[in-house]
Amino acid sequence: MNPEFLSRIQFALTAGFHFIYPPISIGLGLMLVLLGLIYVRSGNPIWRRLSFFWVKIYALVFAMGIATGLVQEFEFGTNWAEYSRFVGNIFGSLLAAEGVFAFFLEGGFLGLMLFGGRRLGPRMWLLATFLVAFGAHFSALWILMANSWMQTPAGYAVAVTPQGARAVMTNFAEIVFTPSFFSRLGHTLVASWMIGTSLMLSVSAFYLLKKRHVELARANFRVAMPLFIVLAVVQLVLLGSESARVVAEYQPAKLAAMEGVWETQSCAPMMLFGWVDESAQKTTGVGVPCMLSVLAYGDPQAQVVGLNDFPPELRPPANIVFQAYHIMINLGLFFILLGVLGGLFLYWGKRIYKMRWLLWLFVFGIILTELSTQMGWITAEVGRQPWIVYNVMLTANAVSPVLFTADVVASLLMFIVLYIILFILFITLLNNKIQHGPDPLDEDTPVSSLPDTFREIFRRPSRTA
Repeated sequence: MNPEFLSRIQFALTAGFHFIYPPISIGLGLMLVLLGLIYVRSGNPIWRRLSFFWVKIYALVFAMGIATGLVQEFEFGTNWAEYSRFVGNIFGSLLAAEGVFAFFLEGGFLGLMLFGGRRLGPRMWLLATFLVAFGAHFSALWILMANSWMQTPAGYAVAVTPQGARAVMTNFAEIVFTPSFFSRLGHTLVASWMIGTSLMLSVSAFYLLKKRHVELARANFRVAMPLFIVLAVVQLVLLGSESARVVAEYQPAKLAAMEGVWETQSCAPMMLFGWVDESAQKTTGVGVPCMLSVLAYGDPQAQVVGLNDFPPELRPPANIVFQAYHIMINLGLFFILLGVLGGLFLYWGKRIYKMRWLLWLFVFGIILTELSTQMGWITAEVGRQPWIVYNVMLTANAVSPVLFTADVVASLLMFIVLYIILFILFITLLNNKIQHGPDPLDEDTPVSSLPDTFREIFRRPSRTA
């Protein structure tokens, strides 16, 4: 094992572990804003109580995201010095903007959101919550700009200096709005929002199964369920097809690996599941005829470029990309089914509250939505290989030249041990907060009835004396 391979493993570990938390922050931030809006509009204290509970969860997730995110910035210098030297003029500018604008905004109002709930008025607290959530989304915007430039680079020129070749920014607008940016932004944000709704549904389903905080859980269910259904459909049907078109146009080798296409062909099938034998250059499985051509080009007879049209050394690891992509796609189908079942039984006589098997599916739904998001990240990043900047710089040329195997092994083992401890700590603290449940509010008064539909949630409830 050489330093390059070990550095790949280390960055995959640290980035993958970090990527657990930002989507939760983004999705949960959106849901906190929604709960705050409902409370301001309805005046029902049940929504304020739920907001206080979820703010505590947000704080824990935010802390884990910060602790695990800082590591990658150091890795660019320690493990990927040649990459940092080559793209520093572009990549460094985008990361700096993320820190100066987005992270400052998010961190600046975080204290008001965490500790101002009982001191600020409902509207001021909602404003602080909105700014924190906006900061999380704004942070994702800059990170995705940087990553999308690596996928579909534009707006740059290669300048030769005494220190070597460097990518230099020539058009800021083209760099931040690369061809893949908008589809990747939509795909990532919707995935994050799904994780936020899924987390709320998971905890609410757990309370319903344990018959604890039942009214709060039902209220949370009524808010999160319709959003989960809409997001699941939008993610798979609208954004999924758009992503396929962008990948087909700008990264045809990745598309071929995603579907295990070896020979260039028209009416290319979209596989439902299967296995890619890279040594035999063969893909076996079950597919839908012509569907890949339709998704990628809108024409069932359109040609899809096969992996054999690319030199072997410039092909991504096809089976890894194929399996990750299809896990993501099949989970997307499952989320639509789960959402439709949940919505049907929620609004049809409230039967879902008695269907333990369906509630258990929602309990574990947060794990599946996180898994789906991780598989999407693997598809995007491994599918780009062997390029670290697509068609510009090979990953093999990006590693630090003075890095030794022993150094990477030692740091990799350290990260494995540290992240195991951190994850155990995170799960323990998260479980403690969920088991404890929402705290009562001083101003809580009995509510005669809770709304049954999403529209009624925003109506001011009647109260009993």
